[in-house]
Amino acid sequence: MYARIAAGLLIVMMCSGARAQGDPAADYPAKPIRILIGFTPGGGPDITARHIAQRLSELWKQQVVVEHRPGAGGTIAAGTVARAAPDGYTLLSVSASHAIAPAIYSKLPYDTLTELSGITQTGSSKYVLVGAPAAGIGSIRELIAAAKAKPGRLYFSSAGVGSGTHFAAEIFRSMAGIDAVHVPFKGLSEALGEVMAGRIQFTAIPIANVANQVKAGKVLGLAVGAPQRDALLPEVPSADEAGLPGYKPEAWYGLLTSSSVPRPIIAKLNREITRILAEPEVQQRLTAVGIEPRPGTPEAFDRLVRDEVALLTKVARAANIKAD
Repeated sequence: MYARIAAGLLIVMMCSGARAQGDPAADYPAKPIRILIGFTPGGGPDITARHIAQRLSELWKQQVVVEHRPGAGGTIAAGTVARAAPDGYTLLSVSASHAIAPAIYSKLPYDTLTELSGITQTGSSKYVLVGAPAAGIGSIRELIAAAKAKPGRLYFSSAGVGSGTHFAAEIFRSMAGIDAVHVPFKGLSEALGEVMAGRIQFTAIPIANVANQVKAGKVLGLAVGAPQRDALLPEVPSADEAGLPGYKPEAWYGLLTSSSVPRPIIAKLNREITRILAEPEVQQRLTAVGIEPRPGTPEAFDRLVRDEVALLTKVARAANIKAD
């Protein structure tokens, strides 16, 4: 009995000591947390953030709110988080578009690599090249042949200039050696809707956002951007099978915050979110919509962002992609 009392006192003293020594994570979180998203609802950043926010709220007994601040390729939300108080209560859920922004904007209201720090990558999703049923194109080979027979007369849509969908389709266009016209829209739903309506011939969409439409026959699945098929759309060939080996663009998602947030708080967020993404129920919900949970260290996510900025800057320059 006395041993248990002594152990309890020791824990109290250790916690008190941490507070006395100014451990910023000791009482964190002490108020609601906001997760900002620079896009409209429904995409990977939204899906992953909502699952994480729900579980954090339950585990920490503090409200975690998801807020959408769409516009300017996600840079409005990113700028807000970069300028927020560095206390860990304002987070940012991003996609690969976060690494695209510095490649296509001549000036940003923040520095992508120095003013925002990674908490963790949260997931990834494969892209699927899809075609319009009305176009009568049933495979990648047929699409390439049609584009080469009619240079500049086939159109591909995207969720906006410089979006992940734009780059995924642009990489395909470059690898296939075709001349097709880019038509940007304001979001994924519009870009996909135009293909479904037959006004646009093809696009590249994360599998999480198009699997249901492919299964329903509203669009044709031409190829999954990966060496192997995906269990979510087993009937759709991989890019390697379809005749475009090496085509494997990836939609990735993650959480960041201001780089001035104390590292102990970032480490605490990372530990908790990593545990959440390892929960079987959360994994099942995410994989069911084509998102593979992929948590890692803050350093690993920072490294991914740096590498992607370098890669996508090369792609943007080669294709002359600019947002301003």
